[in-house]
Order: sequence, then structure tokens, then C-alpha cells
Amino acid sequence: MEKADITYQDVGGMESVKEEIRMKILYPLKNPDLFKAYGKIIGGGVLLYGPPGCGKTMLSKATAGEIQANFMTIALHQVLEMWIGNSEKTLHPIFEMARDNAPTVLFFDEVDALAADRVDMKLSGSRPLINEFLSEMDGCTNSNDGVLFLGATNAPWHTDLAFPRPGRFDRILFVPPPDEEARVSIIEILAKGKPVDRLDAVLMARKTKDFSGADLKAVFDLAIDRCLAQAMKQGRVVPVGMDDLLKAARDLKPSTRPWFESAKNYSLYSNQGGFYNDVLSFLGIMK
Repeated sequence: MEKADITYQDVGGMESVKEEIRMKILYPLKNPDLFKAYGKIIGGGVLLYGPPGCGKTMLSKATAGEIQANFMTIALHQVLEMWIGNSEKTLHPIFEMARDNAPTVLFFDEVDALAADRVDMKLSGSRPLINEFLSEMDGCTNSNDGVLFLGATNAPWHTDLAFPRPGRFDRILFVPPPDEEARVSIIEILAKGKPVDRLDAVLMARKTKDFSGADLKAVFDLAIDRCLAQAMKQGRVVPVGMDDLLKAARDLKPSTRPWFESAKNYSLYSNQGGFYNDVLSFLGIMK
């Protein structure tokens, strides 16, 4: 458990996703009496999905920072145990800690690994773990009031259909690659505190179509490494110029394209309830 040290100001772009999270998570906590007047419980969850490296984890941490809530990151290796039955026992104390320290943002990274489709796991020992996960999210034994669930996945089509329902992950938000305006914001954030000479964030954003936030960071890392190699030889700081950044961008390929190739098929042929309509809209496909 930790206190998040970033807010939405540190996350470039994703304004529509931020506003959805505000409506679901932030506004109820800031106006609890008004929210409860309508008979609503403060809590619930949001599932973020999209290509890797587009800021799902960072956005989740920034959500906790926006409301000064506690932040807990749960990964697969922290839950799974070798012996059957032990994983369920590991999961319960995690939820109890979140409840005892509410308001808490409980973030499940790569949630599809913990919430896999039980239809595909008929003979698996993981089925009881998924059942326990569902029971804890429902608050069957203790109230989850003030516990906010955020999940991130690159493969939402592999999650069990019982998770996206009211009281669990009742909002499913597509986190696309940053658009040009968002890339400008991300580039400006990445350039802070670095010896970048005459940054033209608009030009660079135009030249990095389909790049994720992680891809843009990789561009900066590559350009900086090359300039740092020269700096060590010359014994002085060598500024990172626009030519260096643009060359690094040409040498790297956006990592989002392979994801969309796979997501396109699922969105077209396994789109129960219209969950993946946002992907189709992003791709410009009219089903």
C-alpha cells in the first residue's frame, strides 16, 4: 500500500477516459453525501483495456493521487500459490486491507490472468480463485464502500463474462493510443528536466502516429543514450536535438499495430453486448 505521487496533470491526453473515471470514482468520493442521497454506494470498478504501453497503469495510480487515496497494486505473482486452495486464502487479506484503509484504489494489473474465462478452465484449479475474486468484489462478507477497483488488461476478451457487471467492473473503458494533441502533451512531459535543445513537440507528434506513451518514452531513451555516448567521449553535456529525436522515432516502430490486428478480429466476431464498439470506431470500421 502506498500514497500515489502523481495526478492527472502528470498523464498526457486521455481526457475522455479521465472524465469517465471522474464520474465513476472521483466525484462520488468528493461529494459523498450528495451521492448517497440518491441511494448510491461509493465504490465499484472500472476496467481499462487497450494496447500495451498506453498509460493504463499510470492512469490508475494518478486516479488515487487525485483524491489522496491509498493505492494498492496487485499482480499475478502476489496471489498465485503452488498448492490448490492457497491462492484464495491469499486474495482475501488483500481485500480486507483495502477495506480497512478506505478510501483505497485497488489496482489489478493484467487482470485477465486473475479473472480468466471459467469456460476455458473447466478442469483447472484456478476456478475457485476466480469465484473468490468475484465474491470479494461483491462484498459478500464485508462492505466494499470506499474501495475502488481498477483493472487493466491488454486482452479483455479473455476475462470471465461475470466481471463486467454492476458492482464489479461496471465501466469498461477503451484506452487508445494517444492522438496528436495527447502526444504533444506526453512529449512535453518527457522532455522536462532533460537537455533537449529547441523541442518542437508539435512536429514530433506529427511524426509519431500510432506511437503509445511507452513508445514515445523509448524514442527519448534511444536519443538520450546516443547523445550520452557522445557526451562521455567529449566530457561535456551534448544537448538532445530535434534531429536526434526524429532519427530515434524513425528507427523505432509503434508497438500498438500488432495489438490492433488481433483486437480487430475479436471486435468483429466476439463483440457480445457491444463491449468493443470503441475499438471498431477507432479503426473506422462500421459493423
